Amino acid sequence: MANITNEARSEFSAAAKIVKERINESLKKEKEMLSLMRQDNSGVEYKKITLAEEMIYVATLYISINTISLKMLETKNNDALNDSRKTIYKAIIYLEEVVSNVVDCPYSELEGRLTQISNVPLEKRYYLIRKLGLVIQMLVEAFGDNSKWKWSFIELRGRFVVIAKNFIDMKQAAKDYFDPRSADYDNTVLYVRQIRKLLEKSAMEYRDKYEISTRRIDDMRQAINFLIAERRVAMVLGDKDDAEEIRKKALVWKTKMEADQKLLRSK
Repeated sequence: MANITNEARSEFSAAAKIVKERINESLKKEKEMLSLMRQDNSGVEYKKITLAEEMIYVATLYISINTISLKMLETKNNDALNDSRKTIYKAIIYLEEVVSNVVDCPYSELEGRLTQISNVPLEKRYYLIRKLGLVIQMLVEAFGDNSKWKWSFIELRGRFVVIAKNFIDMKQAAKDYFDPRSADYDNTVLYVRQIRKLLEKSAMEYRDKYEISTRRIDDMRQAINFLIAERRVAMVLGDKDDAEEIRKKALVWKTKMEADQKLLRSK
């Protein structure tokens, strides 16, 4: 790392100050909205979605401070990146409170929650999910491959994937997915395809986390849960072949997990 001059530090501080002012403005908005929600909980789900959007914006601002640091000081700003990570978690928690954090959540349990946000168009939901996914990817890339958060990011991405899946009305999506005349046809097809890819990826990441890092049974269980959720989507879409392949994979993984547990108990 190059020596950092006082002039460079001053230039960075001036540039970062402008960004921090925007961050403080957004955090002030969040505080005010939370105060309003405590006084009046009507439409609270919509307000939490708005808060999540604001936190996604704040997370990008923190990442931009790191970008400025790399450009002016030729070094990462880990404080800004950690603040971004914490802010992304806040966005996720707001959305989890709206649509639940259960991986393999039956539609019957989601129906009531989705009714509460029925006025949020699918296009907006898909856009919000893409923004959240993008800022997570930006953060992961900013930290780099050797980050101490490497395995933690699997949990972060997993929680994001659960929100993405629970945020769409799969009952309606199953209709729009096969109806080119539907106004939501294009967004539904793109959204559902992304969900299926994300579920598969999270399943594999949790499996890798179990095999390579933790050997914790709950990580393997979570991997299987993501497979089951992926299978449920395939079944809703009538994709019987894929659903059967996923079922077989989940069974293999479960058998492996049970064998590992048995071996562990025998020691």
